[in-house]
Amino acid sequence: MIINILFYLFSTILLLSSLMVILVQNSIYSVLFLVLSFISSAGMLFLLKCEFLALMFIVIYVGAIAVLFLFVVMMLDLKTINLKKDTLKYFPFGAVIGGVFLTEILMVVGETFKSNPYTNSFLHNPYLNWYDRMDTFTEIQAIGQVVYTQYVLQFLIAGNILLLATIAAVVLTINTEVESDKKQVIFRQLSRNYKNVLIV
Repeated sequence: MIINILFYLFSTILLLSSLMVILVQNSIYSVLFLVLSFISSAGMLFLLKCEFLALMFIVIYVGAIAVLFLFVVMMLDLKTINLKKDTLKYFPFGAVIGGVFLTEILMVVGETFKSNPYTNSFLHNPYLNWYDRMDTFTEIQAIGQVVYTQYVLQFLIAGNILLLATIAAVVLTINTEVESDKKQVIFRQLSRNYKNVLIV
């Protein structure tokens, strides 16, 4: 019962955040709603016992791609002056295309749920958790055992290559050129006379 409530909660957050990615006029808020949609989809994958995919969603999409999008949008500093005019201009065309896509998705989902042997309802699709019925490992445990036993040498080589790439990127950013500071030599200034001074 609690899993179903959490699933409905995450799916509602995912639908609303995905809708706000398109509707929000500020691009920074749009990227933040995209991050929220990734997190809610990762929560749904956790509930479906797909831990590896959920962690990849959080690590790769939220931790790298969404942060990169956010930095690019903040660096571009996009102006939101004429967005209302553009929205009213392209709204009818976008509404027609969105309606066509929504109709196709509803038709495909309806045909998929009609093949359910238990019921023909669109809103009811019973889910049986087979992981509770058998004695098995989770995805992360299975992948960890394979990586750290059979492919441990390749894993260590890949880790060393990434370490060397990180060190090389840091070394390339270091400025080794030392600028010569201008120093004031008081003796040379006081020893000047009219013979070694250029007079224009």
